[in-house]
Amino acid sequence: MNLLNDISFKRLQGALDASNMRQRTISDNVANADTPYFKRSDVSFEEMLQDQMSGGLPVLKGKVTDPRHFVIGPSSSVPTPVVNMDQSTSMNNNQNNVDIDREMSLLADNQLRYNAYIQQVNEQIKMMRVGVEGR
Repeated sequence: MNLLNDISFKRLQGALDASNMRQRTISDNVANADTPYFKRSDVSFEEMLQDQMSGGLPVLKGKVTDPRHFVIGPSSSVPTPVVNMDQSTSMNNNQNNVDIDREMSLLADNQLRYNAYIQQVNEQIKMMRVGVEGR
């Protein structure tokens, strides 16, 4: 019985991976704030996860006994984070589109999200420990 392999842990793991990728992407944006012709990047994950979770669930659910089978019904997959480059805007005469104030606020927002994800993982592990140990 694998307690840490349910869909909620997979979603939290995906969110943590996205947060780590977002940290690297924002840091890259900040490091290249004065580089001519540099275009900022952003990570998309939460929107894709919300779209996947808000979709209507079908009544039927198929049992997959072979990895070659098609999934019928709700999928337990978690979307992977995607890095998108913003080619459409420009902030300076050197065609750079990095706004350092915006990037720093995105960095703070990402830190808060990461802390919330870690706290949620810790709470779920604590609940499982109580269920297993009885304390």
